[in-house]
Amino acid sequence: MLLTPLSHDRFQIVDVQEHRIIITTGESAGQRPLQREQFETLYWRIQEAGGSFELERLPPDAEPYPAVLSLHPRFEIDEKAGVVLESEGPTATQLLGDDSAPTDTDTDTERTEPDDVAVYSDALLLADALERNDLSDLSALETAQLVNIYTLCSDVQRNADDFRKRVADVLLDRLHHDQPVSGQYGSVQRTARCTRSLKNDQTVLSTLEAAGVDRDRVLSVDSGKVRDALEVTELPESAVYEIEEREYVRKADVNAEQKASRLQGLKDRLAASDGEASDELRGEIEALEERIDELTSFSAGATWS
Repeated sequence: MLLTPLSHDRFQIVDVQEHRIIITTGESAGQRPLQREQFETLYWRIQEAGGSFELERLPPDAEPYPAVLSLHPRFEIDEKAGVVLESEGPTATQLLGDDSAPTDTDTDTERTEPDDVAVYSDALLLADALERNDLSDLSALETAQLVNIYTLCSDVQRNADDFRKRVADVLLDRLHHDQPVSGQYGSVQRTARCTRSLKNDQTVLSTLEAAGVDRDRVLSVDSGKVRDALEVTELPESAVYEIEEREYVRKADVNAEQKASRLQGLKDRLAASDGEASDELRGEIEALEERIDELTSFSAGATWS
């Protein structure tokens, strides 16, 4: 399965013939030919532009051409720059495995598991829990299932926030004000905000009085001092507090052994399936490269039509 670079539509190659490639899209059962002469024209457009061609200059319905071309080891699509380009080294493709999104790394890169990133393990467990339950009607789930999902959501939220702060500390040294930096999934920008803390009471009151501000306007009841005062009196809290009780769910405990056991099983299964999928994808890529190589052994092409 391949992905077009601009509209991100999925399509599949079903046949490679002498002068054309036949594709079918996920939205329609109909087939569509991609002509050899159009590949030649795209190739020469890339050459004429110094090794890259702007994707926005593609004619209507021509997005599958650069996606297929990216299967060739010399060509890749850089969506951030908005171009299809020729490269000397290994390149990424618009090939999808199952329902995964395209990445900017080689499709045959081995999966690695981070050792010190807690959110990875929790996210893996949460994804498994979400996949194994019908989430269309939460009220239909068993209590234990809801507890599992809630607990894992809580763990993911906490650990993701911790890891996000670690990443932000590194990014801070690489970003400049008013210069957003983009990645595949979004962009970030360096910014600043001020926090304020009052100077000591005497300094604040003296400064405001000197400016003509009556001290009574800024004096207020300090909740911390009120709490301390209540401890040395017999007054009930209701005498000075408006009390409203609200019930909520709080995570009380985490079964670390069960999480570890389930996680190991998921990792083993993921590693096994990932290996098979990777082998299959690599086989498909190699076969396509061999058959497409004839289409990309270009001769002088006609104009793009």
